[in-house]
Amino acid sequence: MSITLQIDKMSTTDRLQAMEELWDALCHEKHELESPSWHEEILNARKQRIKTGKAKFITLDELKKQFGR
Repeated sequence: MSITLQIDKMSTTDRLQAMEELWDALCHEKHELESPSWHEEILNARKQRIKTGKAKFITLDELKKQFGR
């Protein structure tokens, strides 16, 4: 039986617990994956917008309204 079929049979609570355990395991990996170079470029651009006052911040409710939720 594939892992996907097993996951489909799990309750939502069990799936959330499994995700939490996976994230915890990944956080403690000794071999970290390198972020792609474009991540740094985007973060630096965002930091610059914040420094210059050009960044726009919105609330979670405003974000949800933008996406019709």
